[in-house]
Amino acid sequence: MPKKIKAFVIDDHSLVREWLGTLLNLQSDLQVCGEATNGPEAMKLIAKAKPDVAIVDISLEGNSGLELIKSIRETYPKVVMVVLTMHDESLCAERALRAGARGYVMKKEATKQIIPAIRRVLEGNLFVSEKSLAAMADRLLESNLSAGRSVARLSKQEMGVFELIGQGMKTREIADAMHVSFMSVQAFSARIKKKLRVTNGRELVREAVLWHVSNGRVSSKAEASEVQVGARVELKRIEEEHIKRVVDSTKTIKEAAKVLGLDPATLYRRRKRLRPC
Repeated sequence: MPKKIKAFVIDDHSLVREWLGTLLNLQSDLQVCGEATNGPEAMKLIAKAKPDVAIVDISLEGNSGLELIKSIRETYPKVVMVVLTMHDESLCAERALRAGARGYVMKKEATKQIIPAIRRVLEGNLFVSEKSLAAMADRLLESNLSAGRSVARLSKQEMGVFELIGQGMKTREIADAMHVSFMSVQAFSARIKKKLRVTNGRELVREAVLWHVSNGRVSSKAEASEVQVGARVELKRIEEEHIKRVVDSTKTIKEAAKVLGLDPATLYRRRKRLRPC
């Protein structure tokens, strides 16, 4: 018989723990291995239970669920976490993911979503709803609008390069369009990154695309598409941060791959891409 996935439930409401325990134990491949009502109790019991996944409420009496997520991530990096909470995901999902959670489910949608969420995060993926993705996209646009003041500092040529990057052009294409050299475009890009305080080319492209969208340079249909792309890029970055943490906390690529649910060869290739730009 295949080994069952062990789940640990952290919630300060007994009815929620009882309901969730029943739901999980009804699954042929899942079983509840323990439960806790607060952070200190959870940290102590997880050491004994050794779960594969923890379902965490971020509103715990006397404790911050987000701080608990950070503590579990640092102390038990092999345990993946799904947040199950009453808090609106548009407000808290991104914070939970940054703290170390891999999925976010609202309690009012738990019956339909919690099992798929658990399975998805155990496969090494993130789980958030389309609503949460859209909310993250809105925040990306807002942050880009506030960064517009910095865009005003760009010279005419730098602004030209920035706009063409936002249209999806590559360095060679920009050089041809502006009738300047390849190296000149690289120099302009370096100055733009410094003025906008972005650290690498990927962030520069994201800022340029979002600026392009937020200033009405594309159609509404394209706008929605580009914003979704920006949000997915941000989610991808959070996912890569998680992979890096797991790799750094394990002794071998094989062990890290097992924790993440990835093929070792695939993880090795992804790890090479995680090196700083």
